[in-house]
Amino acid sequence: MCLGIPGRVVDCPDGAALGRVEVAGVVRDINVTLLDGPFLPGEYVLIHSGFALERMSPERAADAFAFFGAEL
Repeated sequence: MCLGIPGRVVDCPDGAALGRVEVAGVVRDINVTLLDGPFLPGEYVLIHSGFALERMSPERAADAFAFFGAEL
């Protein structure tokens, strides 16, 4: 089983391979090439091993954060 965590897109230039994504207050570069862009600031993505695997609704991201005992 793989563990994915939600992250909020901070910045991702159109066509870029890496986007800046915030997870628990830490902003890091995440590979977004597995998904179709563009990515808009404020969107949520599911992250595993430094890769964005899928887009998430804010509600689904909030549910995942609640599971981990955190808030959006």
